[in-house]
Amino acid sequence: MRAGNYCDDIVAFHAFWRGKCRDREMPARSDFDPVEMTSFLPGIALIDVVDDARRFVYRLLGTREVAMRGRDSTGKGVADGFFASSVDAALAAYDDVVMRRAPRFEQRRFVTPDGRIGNEQTVILPLSEDGQAINMIIAYTHHYLV
Repeated sequence: MRAGNYCDDIVAFHAFWRGKCRDREMPARSDFDPVEMTSFLPGIALIDVVDDARRFVYRLLGTREVAMRGRDSTGKGVADGFFASSVDAALAAYDDVVMRRAPRFEQRRFVTPDGRIGNEQTVILPLSEDGQAINMIIAYTHHYLV
């Protein structure tokens, strides 16, 4: 899926990920140095892809992600800590990235835990330590309140 009409930081994060791919289909988590991506860190989510009933587990959430959710879901399965229209929508987005082995761009309207209405754009990207199995997903979200 193309970046289309996405905000500059979504497009920039996708380009940053592409640069880390070099000649591979997708980069590894070890290719990313937090020092190189300080401007993105507040909107980052790292999600482990696991071989159990949880399927996806939040490894790390940036400070803006935690603030928008009203809680820190680090260490929780996506089914317990999602921030989407439904648990099925959250799981389907991550399943799509794993199955297609490709980026996914999303836009949606949301309501914060304290009742504020906002919009968000997200890019969800696969990571693989061995170049084959997707063992992690990195997502970057840009939120803006209405």
